[in-house]
Amino acid sequence: MASPKKEGFLTDGQREVLKMAAQNAEVLSSSPRSPTSLLLSEYHNKGGAAGKASTGVRHVRRSHSGKLVRVKKDGAGGKGTWGKLLDTDSETRLDRNDPNYDSGEEPYELVGATISTPFDDYKKSVVTIIEEYFTTGDVELAASDLKDLGADEYHHYFVKKLVSMAMDRHDKEKEMASVLLSALYADVISSAQISQGFVMLLESVDDLALDILDAVDVLALFIARAVVDDILPPAFLARVQRTLAESSKGFQVIQTAEKSYLSAPHHAELVERRWGGSTHITVEEVKRKITDLLREYIEGGDTAEACRCIRELGVSFFHHEVVKRALILAMEIPTSEPLILKLLKEAAEEGLISSSQMTKGFSRLAESLDDLSLDIPSAKSLFQLIVPKAISEGWLDPSFLKSATADGEGRDDENKKLRRYKEEVVTIIHEYFLSDDIPELIRSLEDLATPEFNPIFIKKLITLAMDRKNREKEMASVLLSSLSMEIFSSDDIVNGFIMLLESAEDTALDILDASNELALFLARAVIDDVLAPLNLEEISSKLPPNCSGSETVRMARSLVSARHSGERLLRCWGGGTGWAVEDAKDKITKLLEEYESGGDVGEACQCIRDLGMPFFNHEVVKKALVMAMEKKNDRILDLLQECFSEGLITITQMTKGFSRVRDGLDDLALDIPNAKEKFRSYIENAMKHSWLLSSFSAATPSPVAAAT
Repeated sequence: MASPKKEGFLTDGQREVLKMAAQNAEVLSSSPRSPTSLLLSEYHNKGGAAGKASTGVRHVRRSHSGKLVRVKKDGAGGKGTWGKLLDTDSETRLDRNDPNYDSGEEPYELVGATISTPFDDYKKSVVTIIEEYFTTGDVELAASDLKDLGADEYHHYFVKKLVSMAMDRHDKEKEMASVLLSALYADVISSAQISQGFVMLLESVDDLALDILDAVDVLALFIARAVVDDILPPAFLARVQRTLAESSKGFQVIQTAEKSYLSAPHHAELVERRWGGSTHITVEEVKRKITDLLREYIEGGDTAEACRCIRELGVSFFHHEVVKRALILAMEIPTSEPLILKLLKEAAEEGLISSSQMTKGFSRLAESLDDLSLDIPSAKSLFQLIVPKAISEGWLDPSFLKSATADGEGRDDENKKLRRYKEEVVTIIHEYFLSDDIPELIRSLEDLATPEFNPIFIKKLITLAMDRKNREKEMASVLLSSLSMEIFSSDDIVNGFIMLLESAEDTALDILDASNELALFLARAVIDDVLAPLNLEEISSKLPPNCSGSETVRMARSLVSARHSGERLLRCWGGGTGWAVEDAKDKITKLLEEYESGGDVGEACQCIRDLGMPFFNHEVVKKALVMAMEKKNDRILDLLQECFSEGLITITQMTKGFSRVRDGLDDLALDIPNAKEKFRSYIENAMKHSWLLSSFSAATPSPVAAAT
């Protein structure tokens, strides 16, 4: 029998190649990138079993007998073959049912994949958190999971998603959603984001109504409940209503919340019981329980029992209310102060009340001290004694003092000069909003002679403007431009905005769109060259990380960098719509001329009243005195007497009017030779009728140009 090697069977080397291929479970393929082809190539490069050198064959296939044979480049046969396999077809097709099918020969296909953004990931995560909360009812777990997401800037979406999911469920879930929002308020979700979430709900209620037939009524109840639970300010309804179209369902929601729920007698109790309650107690019940346990503690003095009762409430995110109510009780009942401080200290040392909750409780009380002083006159002094004691004993974080003074409150309230300054600048700003008289405002600020408080003026100006119409916002921006050129330094402007941004969350409690409004003021300041673009970086670097103020600065940067930002921002408030100063002066001149020519004093008083500019009445006094000199008609003084008697012109405005005439006497004397003599007689008459402040006579006239 002939040897296998001589009869055309596989050689030993070929068997070795097959063995290796079998071990790797690879199907022999003609693909130049297949593992088998690489092995065959290596075999031919090294030479066959007979020791012949490889001739560099590039295409090899196996015959039915197992031999490796050469083929032409394209695999077309030669003599005795049927020719090229694909001669009748222009495209190569692979049959997946072929036993020799190799997926590696499939052409590469690029498959588009959606890139997941952080917000997309957040949206998926919060749905899971909400579903789990509706199943378990575990408030603390939901709060912890939401914190762990580390995406505070998206929490307004959580508010929207929680409420919208609850709206399509039973009363139990609706109640649970309201309870969760109350628990998360301020600690996990800022007040601004709570408001923003409800605004988003109002804007999308038309879509929600397609699936939820009573969406308007249910959302109205959610908003009313949020107001009752103190997580939305009552002013939210009026402010957001102005932004909604009257034909929208969102507008209907606000009207329903106001008329059907918040205007009804005993509405708080009705709203809280509307969904039948749940296994959780409501916010009002928590407050009552806190008050009861504190009063019981004062009577019994058992600190351990009081701590146990606080723990059993199971509302760790609401412990700031325990702190606040405990401190108020200590002020109302002075003899209870040692016991109250002992309880708070022990609760802090046990970790029952966290440091953040303790600080928050003190902060909330500090914010309400002015109102509390109406009932407890010594509230401020008692609070100022408790704070250093708590810090020295280690149960109140020293950072409280810094946060309390960040916006000019806290310890600064001890400074009578600062308090007086705040009162005066509020009056000055109100006067400016009525008169639009920038030179007069600058003179008033110079008279105060307190440049160290300039940042506080900026904070007050913008805060007051944000709570008014676009006219006042435009006036505030225009005033900032003038002040930056006249008397305010760049540092004053920067520090004023920092103070505004640090207190943005508190401002948002009363002003719905505080963050957006502040961003517009910042961007407008850059466009007006009040701030340099680099100042935004400086302001951002001085704010706490991840605070709402930092987000506001980012919004301002986006507004400034947008195309055509200059033109849009210059018109962001729609321009001022109030009277110009000259218009007001013309109206005053005309009413005085009409009175001087024989008019009725009562009619003249009514005209002054109709001007609606009580802070500008000093101009009436000034023009009346000058006209009396020019016309030689002292009858005009009878009008001033009538206005003063009615309280139409105050002693402050009267004194200011006389002061302005006195300061311009030198110029007046050029046209009215006896101006000084006449003015002395007017002063005597004013003193006789007590029109002027006692400080006026002691003042030294300063010859400056009379204001026109």
